[in-house]
Amino acid sequence: MTKVRAIAVATLLALPAAQAADIEAGKAKVAAVCGACHGVAGVSVGETIPNLAAQRAGYIEAQLKVLKDGTRKNPVMNAIASQLTADEISNVAAYFASLPGAGAAAKSDFMPQLTKTGVTFPEGYDKSFVKYHTINFPATKQVRYYFANKAAVDAARAGKDLPNGAYLFAEVWSAKLDEAKNPVKGADGFFVADKQLFYTAMARDAGWGKDIPDMLKNEDWNYAVFTLDKKHRPNVNQAECLACHKPLDKVSYTFTLKELAAAK
Repeated sequence: MTKVRAIAVATLLALPAAQAADIEAGKAKVAAVCGACHGVAGVSVGETIPNLAAQRAGYIEAQLKVLKDGTRKNPVMNAIASQLTADEISNVAAYFASLPGAGAAAKSDFMPQLTKTGVTFPEGYDKSFVKYHTINFPATKQVRYYFANKAAVDAARAGKDLPNGAYLFAEVWSAKLDEAKNPVKGADGFFVADKQLFYTAMARDAGWGKDIPDMLKNEDWNYAVFTLDKKHRPNVNQAECLACHKPLDKVSYTFTLKELAAAK
């Protein structure tokens, strides 16, 4: 063996061995958080979310790393992956890889604590709430009108965090389309509303976040989607809302705090 080769071998032998992934720790993390969307057994809760059971560990680990550093963009997963340590990423990847694959039609149930919501429909909101913002959604050809109750408006105007009792509400409308199927804009630049589709809501009260996993929890905020007959839309998974709003902890977990503070 040459001297150079001997030094190289000695150097490699001196390096610490790579720590093996802890599958049981990965299982615990999945049961606490990841299972909310991908299922505790790696079978997702819906068709738009990939199954991870039997996926290669290296692939899962690589995807979590680029989601963590933001190279790959996904608002929900960026928020979750950013909270995972390198060891947790390896453990979760190893756990999913250890599971048997699932049939194409298989689906997991939602975590019950993430389908339960304290948010109820705000009867009379059109008279008691302040309409404070409008947003176009070109990708879905929708326009949304945002409303807030007095507790939320008063706190935002005062530069304070939104308190328990705050309620933000949105009407979701399809946009009127022209002959080329493009949304028609009004003089104000917003899409012209055509048909109302549903409502979305976020509100908070004491204790509403107590059963929500820490990596998803938005203090005591809960979320809801309502049908046009003012009923909770069934099978709404709050995990996606919670994860998307999770990075907004400095602005009361709210995308529209600035506009709310300027409400008249």
